[in-house]
Amino acid sequence: MIDSHCHLTDERLLSQLEEVLARAAAAGVRRMITVGTDLADAAAAVALCRGRENLRCAVGVHPNYCQEAELTDLPRLRELQSDPAVVALGEMGLDYHHTFADRARQARFFEHQLALAAELGRPVIIHCRDAIDDALAVLRDHPTVPAVFHCFTGSVAEAERILGAGYLLGYTGAATFKKADELRESIRRTPHHQLLIETDAPYLTPEPLRKQKTNEPALVRYVVDTIANMWGMTTDEIDAITSANTARFFRWPL
Repeated sequence: MIDSHCHLTDERLLSQLEEVLARAAAAGVRRMITVGTDLADAAAAVALCRGRENLRCAVGVHPNYCQEAELTDLPRLRELQSDPAVVALGEMGLDYHHTFADRARQARFFEHQLALAAELGRPVIIHCRDAIDDALAVLRDHPTVPAVFHCFTGSVAEAERILGAGYLLGYTGAATFKKADELRESIRRTPHHQLLIETDAPYLTPEPLRKQKTNEPALVRYVVDTIANMWGMTTDEIDAITSANTARFFRWPL
């Protein structure tokens, strides 16, 4: 299995990193992509990956952190992405649920990062909350950029719009929650080749371990099990599908 999106630089995981990686290996999670949320975190993600062949990273400025950065800082992303550990730019996007940064500022950071991705030929990881229409509108100006909407928890209609535009959806432990029937319906409608699995650790611990405060990559297997049950397939089959999708999207050959 591959956890396509986690935050290993978060202190909750970083403070016990070797144990986290060992538990992931024991659970059959053989690869992980750790994702930066601001420039300092992105640099830390690159450093964390060095010497670890089972780790790769993405570098970017999260919309909820763009109020702490300046557009003049973004050339640093060009420097960071040259490291062989980097497989994507992000996470980037729009978040209208929170109010950490105004919408115009979020849009400027999103557009600049997408332009860099287009120039460099990189896929991007999208963070989007309550902003599907605007996010898709911005992406239409960058038609060559492959994108995954990570941690998708929206409606079936929103899922179909994203999928119809040719983008991928990343599903987390939220798919295991008892009241997540509409999210599971989105999974049922997601074509096999457009689906990724992730934890977004340390967030969104899946059932039946939801009381465990800190999620970790080892627990992505609960997402796999949920999808396997829904699709009438085996865990190994879902693993094969999602691992192939992750390898292809991030250009990280198996």
